Amino acid sequence: MHINYDFLDLEAFLAVKDTASFHLASERLNLSQSSITRRVRKLEEALGTQLFERTTRDVRPTLAAKRLQIRAEAILQEARETTLAMQDESAAYAYQMAQTVTLATIPSVIGGLVAPAISAFRAAGQNARIRVMDLAANEVAEAVAQGEADFGIGSIPMLEPVTDFTPLFEELMVLVLPPDHLLASKDSLTWHDLSDIPLILPARGTGNRLLIDEALARNGTPVLWTHEVGRTTTALELVSQKIGVAVLPKMALDGCSSGGVVWRPMADPAISRPIGLLNRLGHENTASARAFMDVIVASVHG
Repeated sequence: MHINYDFLDLEAFLAVKDTASFHLASERLNLSQSSITRRVRKLEEALGTQLFERTTRDVRPTLAAKRLQIRAEAILQEARETTLAMQDESAAYAYQMAQTVTLATIPSVIGGLVAPAISAFRAAGQNARIRVMDLAANEVAEAVAQGEADFGIGSIPMLEPVTDFTPLFEELMVLVLPPDHLLASKDSLTWHDLSDIPLILPARGTGNRLLIDEALARNGTPVLWTHEVGRTTTALELVSQKIGVAVLPKMALDGCSSGGVVWRPMADPAISRPIGLLNRLGHENTASARAFMDVIVASVHG
């Protein structure tokens, strides 16, 4: 069944019913009297019944009008409540979105940097929700550049031309090994010490692997790997199971859940990577995002 009337038609009808006058109804709704007349006539045609008896002296509602009044009032009240509810939900959603901080970060700094920063952020009375996107270094830069994240923590400064990189610190790459490994007795190791040792390296194409390959190529140090893994957590698990030793960012061990591993510094060459904040050029962060970045910076320099 096609419904050929709308809320304004019902409002016009109720105004005429309440005031017993097309003229007064037009004043109440701030519409012309002819517009009120057209709307009431349209409603009568849609319902197939006369709603008012019109004379030169007055306007009298018919029995159909009296029956329609209750339904019309209920329909309009339901419409008003629905509108208010949707506006409230939209306002709440907009508020929640404004209070959500999305951080894109390389996973290896979550335990040593991101988690403590979140704790400090909460301790400072900040209630914004935090969405953490744990991604590879190139994906962090891409997420910030495309506006998927408010800001990022990464190790590749110049990957995206629309991002700005603010250095936080230099992080050493270290050798992670089981506590009872024969190399664990040394305070410092060189890459030559890894000859004939099962070696776990980051997968090709990752930021960490690029750093390692470039540093070893400059130094003329050949290193053969035994296993390649895509994630730091996987490397840590393999080390804890004594599959081999792994070259990883030092911060990856902070707060790691894989027990039974130790680390030793590497020399000849020593390899480090820059860790910094990535922001999209021209983008104005929310107050919550700026406050979270301030906490991260303070946790590094404080």
